[in-house]
Amino acid sequence: MADRVLDTSAFLALVRGERGWDNVAAVLPGSVICSVNAAEAYTRLSDWAYPRDQHDKCHLLLKDRIVPFDTDLALRTGALRGPTKAKGLSLGDRACLALAQRLGIPAVTADQNWKNLDSGVAIDLIR
Repeated sequence: MADRVLDTSAFLALVRGERGWDNVAAVLPGSVICSVNAAEAYTRLSDWAYPRDQHDKCHLLLKDRIVPFDTDLALRTGALRGPTKAKGLSLGDRACLALAQRLGIPAVTADQNWKNLDSGVAIDLIR
């Protein structure tokens, strides 16, 4: 059973060795990530022109942790629009929160705008 849901920003902090990466590494063994957030992470790697072998290494970290975005998550993601709109959360941000909400576990992020978010989900900020 998973104990944390990773946001794209947290996973990318780990990959890039950014401040807080060690906090992500500590929870990685018990974490999952929504397929929407995995797609965001792979997109960023492409934006940053990461070589294919780096994509493969990242996929090895994620492959057994990816939870498919299904109808339930789509409905939860949509319902989170109201409570998160003022903070400017993206579709990917809300997909992460929706998965954390469904599983009843905290979401892990590097995004400071999630601080004091009224989403009904516990938030672990990595920095």
